[in-house]
Amino acid sequence: MVRITTAESRVMEALWSEGPLTPDEVVRIVGAGQDWGPATVKTLVTRLLKKKALASERDGGRTRYRPLVSRAEFLQDESQGLLDRLFDGQLAPLVAHYAKHRPLSAEEVARLKQLIQELEGDE
Repeated sequence: MVRITTAESRVMEALWSEGPLTPDEVVRIVGAGQDWGPATVKTLVTRLLKKKALASERDGGRTRYRPLVSRAEFLQDESQGLLDRLFDGQLAPLVAHYAKHRPLSAEEVARLKQLIQELEGDE
């Protein structure tokens, strides 16, 4: 999987939600939300192109960028990276950590119980 930085993920989020965008559209959407200038956004796009996370295509005489990495793939990689770095790849200690340091709402507890039941049903 391609490593996407936090800053680069802002560009990816724009493309995942808006679809293929021109360079000016990327600058407008991403730059305004982060208070970044055009040069910063274009640097991020260039990095993503080199990483093959984006494709650049011509459409009606205009360049458009589109993601080559899906949001689901990115989330899976980021989530697994967090588990590996902080919890030795184990999910239970992550949930225990959050349960201990941040109160779980009744809805969250119910969702966790439902998930456990579903997982037990798959065995």
